[in-house]
Amino acid sequence: MKAIVIGAGIGGLGAAIRLAKEGYAVTVFEANNHVGGKMNNLQLGEWRFDMGPSVFTGPEYIRELFELCGEDFSIFQYKKLDESFTYFFPDGQHFSLPANEKDLIATFERELGEDPKVVRKYLKKSGENYKAIAPLFIETSLHRWKGLLNKKLLKALSRLPKYKLNSTMNEENTHTFSNPKTIQIFNRYATYNGSDPFKTPAMLNMIQHLEMNEGVYLPNKGMVNIAHTLKELAERQGVTFRFQEKVEKIHLDKNVVVGVQTEIGRYDAEVVLSNMDVAFTYEKLMPEADRPMKILNQEKSSSAMVFYWGIRKQFSELGVHNMIFSSDYTKEFKALFDDFTLQDDPSIYINITSKEIPSDAPIDGENWFVMINVTINKGQDWDAYRSTARKKVIEVINKTLNTSIEAYIEEEFVMDPVFIENTYSGKFGSIYGNSSNNTYAAFYRHPNFSKKIKGLYFAGVTVHPGGGIPLALNSAKIAIECLRQDKS
Repeated sequence: MKAIVIGAGIGGLGAAIRLAKEGYAVTVFEANNHVGGKMNNLQLGEWRFDMGPSVFTGPEYIRELFELCGEDFSIFQYKKLDESFTYFFPDGQHFSLPANEKDLIATFERELGEDPKVVRKYLKKSGENYKAIAPLFIETSLHRWKGLLNKKLLKALSRLPKYKLNSTMNEENTHTFSNPKTIQIFNRYATYNGSDPFKTPAMLNMIQHLEMNEGVYLPNKGMVNIAHTLKELAERQGVTFRFQEKVEKIHLDKNVVVGVQTEIGRYDAEVVLSNMDVAFTYEKLMPEADRPMKILNQEKSSSAMVFYWGIRKQFSELGVHNMIFSSDYTKEFKALFDDFTLQDDPSIYINITSKEIPSDAPIDGENWFVMINVTINKGQDWDAYRSTARKKVIEVINKTLNTSIEAYIEEEFVMDPVFIENTYSGKFGSIYGNSSNNTYAAFYRHPNFSKKIKGLYFAGVTVHPGGGIPLALNSAKIAIECLRQDKS
């Protein structure tokens, strides 16, 4: 039997591998000339950049695919970083958070005056919540009772009071910690799925578990090597890739998938799995099919503007992952989700892989991935936005590092919501599809299968369980489990 995967993002790659192991002849169609989706590679002169995801957690989800295929995971080389993030605050204070639990808790006490017992209890709870919730909300379909009715459900339900379903992330963090800077650090994790900590349910405070409790990693050849490694694994299972061949339509016979139409021709298949933004899957590939409008009309996640700068200088005060915080986090998220404007004082994330991968930059330079969260594309003047944002970002960096960074920028490329929408087919330039800005957000993500069209499945960050590499890989796992159930 034949299976077609639309899109070679991380979810699509995971799905292709799993489909091949189910015995399907798998073909992956990718509109671009590379695998990985937003996990792309950019070369500017002497500088190499990872264009998309930059924080690598949960390597066990990649290991799982190698074990499924009976292959040696050690061929994928990566390292655990000694520090997760270096934080900079408007008053000049800055410090790094160590990966070691003892040193991490000591840093919160020394730098922010937090009670170590409170920090330890908070981190422990987030880990326990994640481990209880993961089998139910992250590794299982929420849309099929067969997968939910088990002992894991009872274990997850027994922890309901600890999830604080009626509180926001900010409310729980404000109640827990004494220093506003600590609250800001933990509120930041809402941005990992493009959401607002002042609206997102407190249960999602468990997002930071993988980073703070388990650690942050970096592939030896950069984040893009995750995609390359999975492509090679897929090819060894017999998967075929067709690049720069855009799927234009999903063919249906009544309510049954029968194949796809590309720019080149028609391809028949019994199974089609879309790794494309779920909204665009319906709008562009199945315009006549019934759409789950309640799900598709949910508030979208934020987008991003990224400046890729080849810097001819090295900065010892910066690490691999750095965050320069805004002085008014509430105002920043109001601009993102309520006003759809560019915030006056944006928080700035700087990723520098050349700190650990020297070949990513010349010996006297660094490769800066400089990102701010921005609102989705609503037809704003993005040329003006880019110009204004660049000035603001440079102003903040200069003040923070006591430098004149513009003098050291030798290469530059800019990514904005329009680029994301056009290149990666993210509706409105949204990175993660729907946001998580309400209590029941987890139930408003599209399921990993179609309830009305036989043979149609979904994977990727815009469907259940959500954004990030671990969740994208789990979306593929869930989709294929749903396919297995449908065949039985």
